[in-house]
Amino acid sequence: MANDAKPILEADGVVKRFGGIRAVDGATMDVKEGSITALIGPNGAGKTTLFNVLTGFYKPDRGSITFQGRQIAGRAPYAIARSGMVRTFQITKALARMPVLDNMTLAAQDHPGEKLGNLLFRPAAWRRREREVREEAMEVLSVFNLDEKSGEYAGTLSGGQRKLLELARALMTRPRLLMLDEPMAGINPTLGRRLLDHMQRLRTEEGVTFLFIEHDMEVVMGHSDRVIVMAEGRVIADGSPEEVRADEQVIDAYLGGGA
Repeated sequence: MANDAKPILEADGVVKRFGGIRAVDGATMDVKEGSITALIGPNGAGKTTLFNVLTGFYKPDRGSITFQGRQIAGRAPYAIARSGMVRTFQITKALARMPVLDNMTLAAQDHPGEKLGNLLFRPAAWRRREREVREEAMEVLSVFNLDEKSGEYAGTLSGGQRKLLELARALMTRPRLLMLDEPMAGINPTLGRRLLDHMQRLRTEEGVTFLFIEHDMEVVMGHSDRVIVMAEGRVIADGSPEEVRADEQVIDAYLGGGA
């Protein structure tokens, strides 16, 4: 990633209150286009709340959020996702009672068959698009070694496989920015390495930008270009992994005095 890359996402002075508690307290940060950026901080720092605000699941009480130069603060989650900013969740949201392949095809955009007129008067168009989506879904699943599971119910997958399915499903939307909430939580090291390898490949080959929350410092320091640190709802540090590792505020607030 070039140091002079422009921001794809910018948040300025974002505030989110719950009663008298400021879960996010004037957070200001940006994510450079083409980067892999980690968002870290102690439990209760406001990381997931900030994710929810950025992606439209919570409306900010104050502040500006722009994605690709357009203001998105307060927009609906589906509208933000359609604009190219897509997220996964700490607890996976796979549709457990549907086959893996159906989980994938539902995420694809531009389905002519969703409109009654197309179903009645353009059957060839929606059937062709349906074939294209299924082929694309199988290609993505094969990258994650899930193609052999395509006919199985998503609920039968292991926790790690569901994490990979959620990432694969997010890619069906063709995102420009992919936001991952604790992608390494609850998965075995082998699947974890596979997920990290895919992140690097997608950044290099597809130009996808990543912002991820993570508590595993080895993953953060070894696989991110930049690290943003939150504590008590505010951003307290922002820099390269080496700069953040040596920052006294980070040591005091997150890593502990003996780190």
